[in-house]
Amino acid sequence: MNETKSRAPLLITLAIIFSIAYLILAARKLPKEYQFQPIWKINITKQISELKEGQEQHYFRLGKNIGYFTDDGNITLFKPFQNLASISDTYFSIFNNYTKNTTFYENNGSAKGVINFEGLPYIVEDRIYVMLAGGNSFIKCDENGNADWHYEGILPITAFSSNSAYTAAGFANGSISIFNNTNGISEIEFSPGGSDFPVILGIDISEHGEYIAAVCGHNKQRFIIAHREENQPKIIYHTFLDTKGAHQSLVHFCNDNSRVIYTFEKNIGIYDYRQNQNNIIPINSKIISIRESDNLIFLLGKNASEYTVYLLEKTNTLEGSFSFKAETAFIQTGKDCLFIGKDDSISKISLERK
Repeated sequence: MNETKSRAPLLITLAIIFSIAYLILAARKLPKEYQFQPIWKINITKQISELKEGQEQHYFRLGKNIGYFTDDGNITLFKPFQNLASISDTYFSIFNNYTKNTTFYENNGSAKGVINFEGLPYIVEDRIYVMLAGGNSFIKCDENGNADWHYEGILPITAFSSNSAYTAAGFANGSISIFNNTNGISEIEFSPGGSDFPVILGIDISEHGEYIAAVCGHNKQRFIIAHREENQPKIIYHTFLDTKGAHQSLVHFCNDNSRVIYTFEKNIGIYDYRQNQNNIIPINSKIISIRESDNLIFLLGKNASEYTVYLLEKTNTLEGSFSFKAETAFIQTGKDCLFIGKDDSISKISLERK
């Protein structure tokens, strides 16, 4: 009996099974991907438009220019400056090095108050700080520019962040202090340690003050996250980072109150403290900005004159990236959209998963 002939029915049957399986698998829908659709592009020096009632606006900073723009592509305020400026969606100020009697303004351009302290204004959302000469002290101001409270120290402040309830400061000796924004009392003080050269390089605190995260130290640099148990912090996770130097890092608690993003050299770290999972994503630039939309996280990286926007879905994975050349750039987010500033222009891009 011919062995080849006896095998023919079996081979035909296998081929049919394979074909059917292929058709079933091929019929499945491909994973959806995010599509970027340009909506508009404007020049920041275009004619100023009046802000209409109910319009949302965002701040921009491009080179030596600051201002505000709306979702529909109108510039509502444009201010060039020579020396220094600080801006948020609420306030802005233009100033020189360690000047006194610095006026700050609302986002419509109206003068709001005067800061009567000699230092560098630092504006975060609706909060105003003055970083004092020497780099080891600061003042938190009220909405009129008067002092709410004053922290005076002797150690250089090397990391700083703020939310509506708390101010977090990290110092050159590797210590961390968490201040209550209402009264300025330092509710938490601790030193993570674990490195030959202690220094806090990046810090943030969660919305309700429950968690504190930091990138700290040099020569065995590490990322730590501490959980607040009454007024005693307990480090619940740490990992050593593969770094060659001590560089400033961004640390950012996400809006979903379950994850914190941190950066070091050319890497993005994502730690999910609800599931105790840490993920490191190598990239080719240094992250300079982190912004969130409803479902996505955007990071802006810079490498020489090339900027890269990284897109993270809230699954702790990198969904994509794109790059462009510019002298200066920024990113902002709106509802289901991304704003990209490049030199003297701003573009709005819609995001849709298809």
